[in-house]
Amino acid sequence: MSSKKSTGTHKAEVRIAVTNISSELSFECPSEVDEIRSAVTSAITNGTPLVLSDVHGREIIVPADKIGFIEIGEQVERRVGFGTV
Repeated sequence: MSSKKSTGTHKAEVRIAVTNISSELSFECPSEVDEIRSAVTSAITNGTPLVLSDVHGREIIVPADKIGFIEIGEQVERRVGFGTV
């Protein structure tokens, strides 16, 4: 019996700090880390808005000149139980 949900897709956790805003944007993105990094680099280099989507299909749009920092990390699968590691 397994309760593991495996969709076969990779999700990345993204955290974006926007200048002059005290809170951060934090969401799960269905894209690969390299794809997100490429989109961020392109937005900053070209001065165009960064456009990413979350796992629910909503779009997050941040002007390139307002990006404070971006943290990208692969989602870590959480283990549940009392077994030894």
